[in-house]
Amino acid sequence: MVALVEKWPVLGRHEQAAVWLGVWADLGRTPRTLDAYARGLAEYLLMCEREQVDPVTANRSHVAMFVRELTSRPHHRGPNVVSLDSGAGLANATIQQRLVPVRLFYDYLMEEGARESNPVGRGRYTPGRRGGGGQGRGLVPRMAKLPWIPTEQQWLDILAVAALEPIRNRVMLALAYDAALRREELCSLRTDDLDPAHRTVRVRAETTKTRRGRVVPYSAPTGVLLSAYLGHRVTLSRARGPLFLSESRRNRAEPLTLWTWSKVVRRIALAAGVPRFSTHTTRHLCLTDLARMGWELHTIASFAGHRHTDSTLTYIHLSGRDLAAKLNRSMEHIHAWRVATLTASSTAAPELGR
Repeated sequence: MVALVEKWPVLGRHEQAAVWLGVWADLGRTPRTLDAYARGLAEYLLMCEREQVDPVTANRSHVAMFVRELTSRPHHRGPNVVSLDSGAGLANATIQQRLVPVRLFYDYLMEEGARESNPVGRGRYTPGRRGGGGQGRGLVPRMAKLPWIPTEQQWLDILAVAALEPIRNRVMLALAYDAALRREELCSLRTDDLDPAHRTVRVRAETTKTRRGRVVPYSAPTGVLLSAYLGHRVTLSRARGPLFLSESRRNRAEPLTLWTWSKVVRRIALAAGVPRFSTHTTRHLCLTDLARMGWELHTIASFAGHRHTDSTLTYIHLSGRDLAAKLNRSMEHIHAWRVATLTASSTAAPELGR
C-alpha cells in the first residue's frame, strides 16, 4: 500500500482514495489488481486536480471529461503500438479498465454516506423498451471483439523460430498451448504441480484469474520436452519449487518473472514476423482448436478455468463451428435440390434437341 502511494503521490493527497485502496488491500486483492486500481484512480484524481474539481462532489460531466481524455490520449508506445481498437491512443478495453476503479471508488463513497449517486454508473435495465426491456448503454460502449489468432502459416513461422530457442522457452511455449495456460499460471508452475505419469499439470487456484484451480493434460511431445527440461533444470538448481528458472548471470536460478517471459515471446514474435503474437495467443489458439474439434461448451469452460460459459462462447464463435454446421446442413439440402434440377435438365435435353 505504501509503495502504491509512493508510485502515485496523488493518492496520498486524497484521504478517501487512500482509505478505499487500503480496503481492497485488506480484502486480499492481488498486487497486480491493486496496481491497476491505483493507476486508474490516480489518473482520474490528477484530472480532477487540473480542473480544480473536488472528486468527492464531481458529477457526470467531470467523468465525461476523463473519458474524453482517455479516448484522445496518445499511446505511450507511439508508432510501435501493435494494434488499436478505440480509434485513438487507448484501446477500448483499457478505457474500461481505467473506469472500473473510479466507479468502485464512488460506490465506496456512497456506502460511506459521502454522496448519494455514482457519476460513473452502469448500464441500466430499462423496462418498456422494444423486446421487453433491455440493458441500457453504459458510459462507454463496450466493444466485444473476437481474440486474434494466427493463421496456420503464421503459427508455422512462430514454431520455426521457437525451434531455435533454449529448451526452457520451447517447453514453456508448448505447455502454454497444450494446457491453454495464462501467463501467470505458466510462470507460477512448481515442480510438484507436475504429474508425468498421467501427463497432467495442476493449476493452483491462487495463480488463476478466476481463483479456480484445475488439472489439465498435456501431449506426449510436450512430455518429452518437459522431461528434457527437468534434466536441464538440475544443472541450475536441485531444489524443489518454481518450475521455470532464470538462466541469466544476474538472476541465475531465480524464478522466471512474468516480464521476462513476455520479453521472450515478444522477441520470438518479431523474429517470426508475427508482431501480434503474445503470451495470451497460445491460450486463444488452443481453446479455438478445441472448439473446432467439437468439444462441448462446458468441457472447454472447465479446461480453460472459466467461471462462466459466456467467456467460452467467444472461442466457439471464433472457430465458426456452429455457423459451419448450420451452413453444411443448409447446403446439403440446397445441393440435393440443385443436383436434382440438373439431373432433370440433362434427361430433358435430348427432347429439346429433337
